[in-house]
Amino acid sequence: MRDRLEILRQEFRPTLRLAAPLVLAELGWMTMTLVDTAMVGRLGPRAIGAVGLGSMLFYTLGIFGTGMMLGLDTLVSQAFGAGKLEDCHRWLLNAVYVCLPAAPLLMGAMWLALPALGRFGINPAVLAEAVPFLKALLWSAPPLLLYFAVRRYLQGMSLVKPVMFALESANAVNLAGDWVLIFGKLGAPALGAAGSGWSTCAARVYMLGALAAYLLYRDRRQDLGLRRVPLAPDPARIRRLLGLGVPAGLMFSLEVGVFALVTALAGRLDAASLAAHYVALNVVSCTYMVPLGISSAAAVRVGQALGRGDARAAAHAGWVAVLCGATFMSAAAVVLVAIPGPIVRIFSSDAQVIRTGSILLAVAAVFQLFDGIQTVATGALRGAGDTRTPMLCHLLSYWLLGLPLGYFLCFRRHWGAAGLWAGLCAALVVIGTVLLAAWARQVRRASAVFPAAR
Repeated sequence: MRDRLEILRQEFRPTLRLAAPLVLAELGWMTMTLVDTAMVGRLGPRAIGAVGLGSMLFYTLGIFGTGMMLGLDTLVSQAFGAGKLEDCHRWLLNAVYVCLPAAPLLMGAMWLALPALGRFGINPAVLAEAVPFLKALLWSAPPLLLYFAVRRYLQGMSLVKPVMFALESANAVNLAGDWVLIFGKLGAPALGAAGSGWSTCAARVYMLGALAAYLLYRDRRQDLGLRRVPLAPDPARIRRLLGLGVPAGLMFSLEVGVFALVTALAGRLDAASLAAHYVALNVVSCTYMVPLGISSAAAVRVGQALGRGDARAAAHAGWVAVLCGATFMSAAAVVLVAIPGPIVRIFSSDAQVIRTGSILLAVAAVFQLFDGIQTVATGALRGAGDTRTPMLCHLLSYWLLGLPLGYFLCFRRHWGAAGLWAGLCAALVVIGTVLLAAWARQVRRASAVFPAAR
């Protein structure tokens, strides 16, 4: 016990130093969505549902592209841990070569998916506002993919404060854009929900610009060799990046996709139920940002330790990160149970939205612990180079268990939106349990491999 407490004490501080800015960055990302929801909420439940529906479709497809950049967590952190700085630069350059064709392909897929929205039986009034919002938002795909490439490169080398600054300051850009474009201030046309999409697009262009400016400034000041990297694409590196990034991208697409489909199914209910679903989804997405930031820190810490050939340090980093994520999400569950009504009132004053949203937050409280565990364990596994186990786990648990169960409870047992969320809850309990066991297995494998390598 004393040894374990000493490990916790030694590992907690460096993990916290790395995780804290990343958590703030993720919360800044979520704040942007919350501000969008609160601003369009002044237009009524229909506008909230439209933004929620459009956002979920965008992220279902867009998250695959950004998820492909998650391979940089493994590749850059392990190269940096091994002291190979030029390799870090090369991974970034080849990630950019992946982004350039991927962005227009994703935009095209989103555009082609627009007509399919009408086939889900979504409320026509909600759909009428969701389509213009999504058409504006899809133009943010190119800067978003490039932003994620630069971000993963920086945080793989433990340079996380610029990431935090870019996201936090982008919120000011987004807030100003919402105020001007949603409501037609300063002579601009009042675009309603679509104005929120254009504002988000501008904020993402800013985020990419901020990180790119820091990258060039740092390289010029310290002469780190980034500008001297050969510009020719490296097919072997691109294949390696895609080998890690595609499963990671698919995992996030599966996860976001199931929530998007649940949102579409909630759209078959009344407008208040859809609005309550989206409000509750925003709240749990906000709590999710904390373990997501810890997950990124876990990927970097584990990857850097394995780059040094230190399996013991990698194990300590992963377990301490999982403990941090589980602790926070347990506390979040208590808050969701204690004050659900006041939380929902932040976004809507509609009585039906508040009643339904409070029920959904109670369901969410049940899966908070397991969501935190699975998120951080996924990051630790990614740092070790395993992106396929989480992908398979999400596929089987969400799509073969959670979604069918949620549909049955919602439309056959007439539980409404609460039935959809009960299905998601069951899936997350399974995912959290399985990925925790997968990380324990990965620790045993690394301990067997790396001493022999040394």
